Amino acid sequence: MRSVHARELPRQAVGALPAVLLGALLNVLDGVSYGMIIFPAAGVFAGLGGMGVSMFFVSAVIAQFVYTFGGSMFAGANGSMMIEVVPFFHILAKTIEADIGADRAREVIATTIVAYALSSILTGLTFFLLGALRLGALIGFFPRHILVGCIGGVGVFLIITGLTVSTRLESDSLDPSLETLRFFFGNAHALVLWVPPAALAVLLRVITARVHHQLLFPAYFLVIPVIFYIVVAAAQLDLGALRRSGWLFDIAASTGGAEDRWYGFYTFLDWRLIQFRPLWTTLPTQFALLFFNILHPPLNVPALSVSLDEDIDTNKELVGHGYSNLLAGVLGTVPNYLVYVNTLLFYRVGGGTRVAGFLLGIANIVLLLIGTGPIAYIPVMVVGALIFVLGFDLVKEALWDTRHRVSRMEYITIISIMICMTVWDFVIGVLFGIVVSCFFFVVQNSQRRSIRACYTGDTAMSTVRRPAAHRAYLREVSKQTQVIRLQGFLFFGTISRVEETLCSIVDAAPWLRHPVRFVVVDLALVAGVDLSAAEAFVRIQRLLSAKGVILVFCGLRNESVGRALASVGVFAEDYVEVFGTYNDAMEWTENAYLHAWFRVQRKEATPVAFPGRQAPQIHFDNSLSGSPRRLQLQDVGDRTIAQELTHLDMPSEPYNTLVKAFASFEGVDDALLRRLPPFFSRVAAPEGHVLWEQNQHPDGLYLIESGVLRASYRFGEHMAVIEESMVSGTLAGELSALAGEPRNARVVVERQAVLWRMSEENMGRMEREQAEVARRFVRLVLKSAKIDTDVLLVSLAARQ
Repeated sequence: MRSVHARELPRQAVGALPAVLLGALLNVLDGVSYGMIIFPAAGVFAGLGGMGVSMFFVSAVIAQFVYTFGGSMFAGANGSMMIEVVPFFHILAKTIEADIGADRAREVIATTIVAYALSSILTGLTFFLLGALRLGALIGFFPRHILVGCIGGVGVFLIITGLTVSTRLESDSLDPSLETLRFFFGNAHALVLWVPPAALAVLLRVITARVHHQLLFPAYFLVIPVIFYIVVAAAQLDLGALRRSGWLFDIAASTGGAEDRWYGFYTFLDWRLIQFRPLWTTLPTQFALLFFNILHPPLNVPALSVSLDEDIDTNKELVGHGYSNLLAGVLGTVPNYLVYVNTLLFYRVGGGTRVAGFLLGIANIVLLLIGTGPIAYIPVMVVGALIFVLGFDLVKEALWDTRHRVSRMEYITIISIMICMTVWDFVIGVLFGIVVSCFFFVVQNSQRRSIRACYTGDTAMSTVRRPAAHRAYLREVSKQTQVIRLQGFLFFGTISRVEETLCSIVDAAPWLRHPVRFVVVDLALVAGVDLSAAEAFVRIQRLLSAKGVILVFCGLRNESVGRALASVGVFAEDYVEVFGTYNDAMEWTENAYLHAWFRVQRKEATPVAFPGRQAPQIHFDNSLSGSPRRLQLQDVGDRTIAQELTHLDMPSEPYNTLVKAFASFEGVDDALLRRLPPFFSRVAAPEGHVLWEQNQHPDGLYLIESGVLRASYRFGEHMAVIEESMVSGTLAGELSALAGEPRNARVVVERQAVLWRMSEENMGRMEREQAEVARRFVRLVLKSAKIDTDVLLVSLAARQ
């Protein structure tokens, strides 16, 4: 709490007087309207409206001083009773009355007050824990439309309460029947009592739609009693008769004088009369009330922070709410919270200081000490109009304001909650809303696409640089690789579509047209997997393995996804491989295709598998000889890699490597390749050696005879690193060398390599001595670089 210099106190106090008067007036309006309905209007609770007003102000005083003395970061925070919980209070009161019996009135009232205090203690403990554990943000994950439905239900309750208060009907609930309609619309006296306050509420909203001023609302309700008493004086009406007719509150007759004192409700707290068994019975309602209570501050506080442009810690505010509600519960009164509208108005008229908040707390104490006697002179229509205004506002917020902002299912949920709360009770309404929302959540998410993309392996190959002949071979045979990218949360409602798609791969007709060797499942965008979805992958694996199809998982960024799949044992099954990234998975499948063809030719495959993985000795056994998949590998290999091998008629290097790199390009003749070796020099590079760093000046281009190089591209400080492998028969560093520009990647020797380097000096010498050879060589290098770049870009784009 910021200290205030003694000389500033008088100035701040005088400046805060308008805000304090406005805040006190708002509390009077809220206290009279909501305090009067804290207790039901019927049964043993009839006539306890004044006592409810006292409880309202005790809670408001507690909240105001807690917030003023450091409980809130808002210097001018206004605390007051939680008015939306009144319907739950009525359920608590009726349950206790039914359990104990209406003939034991004092026991019922004592137990009910304790139940209200218990709700404050539970609310305070929950707020305190949420704030202390810094979990306030969790409330934001609660479905907003359920809260809107509950607010709409409260609005309907307030409209019904406005009818009963205005007509002084000795009932707190109305059955939807012809008899009820006949009473309100066919009874002239009832019409005269409830139509004026309802009309006043509608008129206020018509005026506020055109005139926007913070003092309009309190001024409007100050004018109503003035006009009322002008009419009474002009017509010389008897106040006693008006009170008996229902135009004024009959406080004296209903309370017997006890409720005229602010501590009147404490006279009912005789601990010998409190019944604890009914308190246990009401626990479900208490938890429903608690659930509704904790939704408001985490929503109100950030909204107020934005409106006032103040940086506020929501968790600290929740701790303050915890203290104020715990203290309210210990002192036997109702829950409270920081009121958004009152605080905003308080600030706008100069109440944004601790001094103003303190003076408002003093004003609340004065209002509390005055007692409830003056309520007897407040026209019933004022209270009725206040209740109608809030009821209409809440129903409008739930039904009208959301009509174009929510989906059809969410709107149906809102209406259903309101109907359920009105016909049955609020606890059932809250539970019904949660159940319906869960049902709609399943239905909606079941309709969402969990399959982000589905394509064959030739669409997005790995970023490994390979000899042109190898790449041509892989581009055709990778059509035997089926890639499926999944997204979102996989659960019982979405996995059926995934399972259907994967299983369709081995259906008879598609299998004959397009036999598949690998199915790559990319889980990088999957947020979670439930047990049903995990078990579905076991079924999928068994069906695919029967056809000799290997299931390859990759992209397990989320640890929970990996744990879920491991828990059902799918990773331990045959014909299953697991990789960290999509690129690793595709590199492994491509190496497997290369290994298969070289093994058929009785030749040793080039060791291109990445570190940490075994050579791809996987299920390309002789039992598959003659199958469509094996025949395709053989045919494509004969047309691509075999042609490369026919050129290897000289044992010398780097000629053989040049053949691997360029022989498959159209227009390349053997004479050109034989004239290039003199311009290369041999370089042996051990594993782990850094060939060059990013932004380093180029020392030439490299031709890879054996081994593996790994390039790491970083295009921005916060961009992900892109990696590319380069194997034998490919070029490295060619573009930067030709352009004379700094290197665009860091290159490390991943496997011991033999390289052939064409230095800048040799490139210049070739241009001087053999200009035509140099020109044709540069064209070959650029063509190779374009192919490599295209593959890299397409692969990266397909993974977005």
